[in-house]
Amino acid sequence: MSNMKDSEKTEDVYVVPPAVSDTKVINYNDAVPTLIQSKRQIDRYNLDIDAQAVLVAVRLMAAGTKLGHATEIHFSRFGLSTGRYRLLADLEDNEGEALPSQLAEHLGVTRATVTGLIDTLERDGLVSRRPSSKDGRQKSVILTEQGAKKLREMAPEHFARLEAMVGLLSIEERSVFLDLLGRVTEGISALTDELDE
Repeated sequence: MSNMKDSEKTEDVYVVPPAVSDTKVINYNDAVPTLIQSKRQIDRYNLDIDAQAVLVAVRLMAAGTKLGHATEIHFSRFGLSTGRYRLLADLEDNEGEALPSQLAEHLGVTRATVTGLIDTLERDGLVSRRPSSKDGRQKSVILTEQGAKKLREMAPEHFARLEAMVGLLSIEERSVFLDLLGRVTEGISALTDELDE
């Protein structure tokens, strides 16, 4: 495990590094700020902001970056990306057939992104396109037998690793965490919404 480069962190300011494309695991522990550092940053700009709230938000962002990187490494074991796996799993949950527009909505991505995912999966023989059974004017995306086999074969290891990821939490702690995670997720829009004048 290797630490982040000096150029990716400073004494006071945590900088979320760009997405990485290789499979090297990065240790973020030395990069996340402390409560003292958060207070120092807020005092520097004379802001009326809760330093602990800032610390929680920044550490959550750091964890999200680390999780995103680890997730890509995880799915690469099976010859997939996160997006391609989610599309296959969504097809499986919808009886093996869906329109591209439905997949885009379910995955929360653009039609262009879904088209790219479908093209790659079709090239690999995991999905196919055919006229929709509900509307012949449109083409549905179909989970092929090879795609279903891929999901079956990876399921034991995939779900075992997910379970292990939260293995340090008790059942009660996981219940509390799910509630907290739901509330934090609702607050993510604060990063994207326009500020009130």
